[in-house]
Amino acid sequence: MKYMIIERYHQGAKDAIYERYAAKGRMMPEGLHYLDSWLTVDGQTCYQLMETEHRDLFEQWMKHWNDLVRLDIIPVVDSPTKSTDK
Repeated sequence: MKYMIIERYHQGAKDAIYERYAAKGRMMPEGLHYLDSWLTVDGQTCYQLMETEHRDLFEQWMKHWNDLVRLDIIPVVDSPTKSTDK
């Protein structure tokens, strides 16, 4: 199953987020897969697309980031128009 993750950075946490990422990577447990991501123009919100068969893996991953971001996890499916868009 795919999930859209919305990361809303805590006030003033952006530098700390990128420092932690540079030092430790995404720190995702085995079975949780990063697919892609996008940032808002102001750099304060990140949208990530991830995939897993085990929703509970997000709890393990979130423990590494909860002090710096607020995370919303939303199950998503492919759009029915995906293959017909030109």
